[in-house]
Amino acid sequence: MYDLFFQKFREKVPLSVEEEQQIKSYLTPKKLRKRQYLLQEGDICKTLAFVEKGALREYSVDNGSEHIIQFAVEGWTISDLFSFLTGEPAIYNIDALEDSELILITRTAHEELLQTQPKYETYNRVLITSAYVALQRRLTASISLSIEERYTNFTTMYPDIAQRVPQHMIASYLGLTPETLSRARKKMTTRK
Repeated sequence: MYDLFFQKFREKVPLSVEEEQQIKSYLTPKKLRKRQYLLQEGDICKTLAFVEKGALREYSVDNGSEHIIQFAVEGWTISDLFSFLTGEPAIYNIDALEDSELILITRTAHEELLQTQPKYETYNRVLITSAYVALQRRLTASISLSIEERYTNFTTMYPDIAQRVPQHMIASYLGLTPETLSRARKKMTTRK
């Protein structure tokens, strides 16, 4: 159950068997069924979740419209980080798009590992840095690329996600209505 978690960890930071066992003692496996919530808006986010198997989405709902902030598939981490770090109510929902297997770490365990396990701290710094770079790229794309370029960029960067989630969710992630994305996709096909 922890294979992918430690594979991804070791890709960023090498671990001894002892270090791996120490970190593993802080982790909790969890299974979610499709459409089951990991977190609901208004609750306190108490865990970081690493996806061993499956797919999840993080989103907010505004006047009945969903705004997808993040997808997470195998090898990715997902959480309402603001709520997790501050203890304030979550503004996002996180639910499973497929039956999923997760590795959870509580805030208490996270804080303890940051204090006692330097390699865990290094791993988290690498993750946060990568997430920040991805966020900047996404923001730049959303303000500087055409709809067609944003969609192409998404399908090129995340082909697995593009194949696994419905088009209306991709539209939401890109900040578009499903109809706008449909028109853009049709325009792209007629150009070919």
